[in-house]
Order: sequence, then C-alpha cells, then structure tokens
Amino acid sequence: MKPIKNILRIIWRLWFVIVAGLPIIIFAPLIYVSIVFNRQKLFTKLKHIWGSWVLSGMGFRVKTQWQNTIDPDQSYIIIGNHTSVMDIMVLLKVIKLPFVFVGKKELSKLPIFGYLYQKSNIMVDRKSPRSRKEVYNQVQKFVRKGNSIAIYPEGGVPEPKIMLAPFKNGAFRMAIEHQLPILPMVYYDNKIKFPYDLLKGSPGKLRVKIFAPIPTEGLKLDDMEDLKMFCYNLIYNELMNDRLAEDF
Repeated sequence: MKPIKNILRIIWRLWFVIVAGLPIIIFAPLIYVSIVFNRQKLFTKLKHIWGSWVLSGMGFRVKTQWQNTIDPDQSYIIIGNHTSVMDIMVLLKVIKLPFVFVGKKELSKLPIFGYLYQKSNIMVDRKSPRSRKEVYNQVQKFVRKGNSIAIYPEGGVPEPKIMLAPFKNGAFRMAIEHQLPILPMVYYDNKIKFPYDLLKGSPGKLRVKIFAPIPTEGLKLDDMEDLKMFCYNLIYNELMNDRLAEDF
C-alpha cells in the first residue's frame, strides 16, 4: 500500500507544476501589461486569482483568522514563518493589498515565471553586500507606489525538525528605516500538508492567522533587536501553543 501512496503523491506533485504553470502562461500577456504600464490593481488581482487557483487545484481550502482589521491605504512589512511553497499561495490569496516579495535572485532564472518574478518583485543576492544594500532603495521605490513588502525573516525554509529558525535583521531594519508597521502571519499546516519532501503531504485544510499590525513609528535602529525578538516570540509561541493543543 505504501508504494501506491508514494506514486500518488508524486503524481500529485507533478500536477502542482501544471496547476501553477498553466495560469502564468495563459495570463502572461496581462501580467506583462500590468507590470510594464504599472497597472497595480490589475496585477494584484491576477496574483490573487493565481494563488486561489493553485490552492483549489491542489485540493487545499484556506481557513483564515484575522486578529484585527488592516488599513487598505497603509503599506506594511509582511512577515511569517516559512514552511512551504504554499506559504506564497496562501499569502497571495488572503492579503489583497498590493505587495511585492523580497526574494532570492536564483528564482529569476526559472523560465517565464522567473522573468515575471524579477520584474515585479525585489531580488536579493544574499552573498552580495551590494545587492543587500540595493534592497533598501528598491523597497523605497515600491512603498512610494503604495506597495507593502513581504519577506520571510528566517531567510529560507528551515529543516523539517526546526519549528521556527532564528530571524534575520532585514525585515525589521526595513520596517524601522521606512517607519512601516509589521504585519505578522503564522502558517500552521503548510509544513505538514505540502512539505518539500516529495513523498509527504496531502490535500486538506490550511490554517493561517494574521496578527494585529505592530507599529514601528518612532522606533530607531537601536530598537531593532527588541522588535525582532518580539515578532519571533509572537510567532513561535503561537506555533508552540497549536502543537501543544494538538498533542492534548
């Protein structure tokens, strides 16, 4: 029975490539127009449709818990625990504000998706101090256009046994330097439901919680470490409490 389940999971993973790739090909002209002519509302709508399409096509249903409302005219630094590629899809579905990702430069090498990703998000080469410095200018440019900035402060997806890796400084430095509130999120189920292990995962419910925004007005870079640890503990404790509730 186990070999059959493994085969089905592999087929399911291959189906993901089709479900995620097909809309990008179909909507490529609209995506291109929205980027070149700065049609922000159109691009935001297309991203929302794509994320919702992928989640539905893979058999996922998203259950969202909002701790508070958010201001549609406010830009935020959006952060969350990074567990799976489905983190991106859930974020695209539940956050309808215009936002861009700060992402790895390596993703720009992917065909079609890479080009669109590079043109519509902030690329960073983590090995290059110059690239990391340029991110500041890019963030400023996108924020002026009314965008929020999404970044996963762990810097990548940690090993499966690690619930939450230590946060890097980037997101919190950005928030303080640009005086933008932080919007923390927590994904409870993505790591189990769609891990990077090809032989694990299954369709089902993906729970996500969006916390109340954390203000940074008046904070200075000397406050960055405290801000970072506050956000880390907020997400870590939420994950730990959920795990304890499941064990009970």
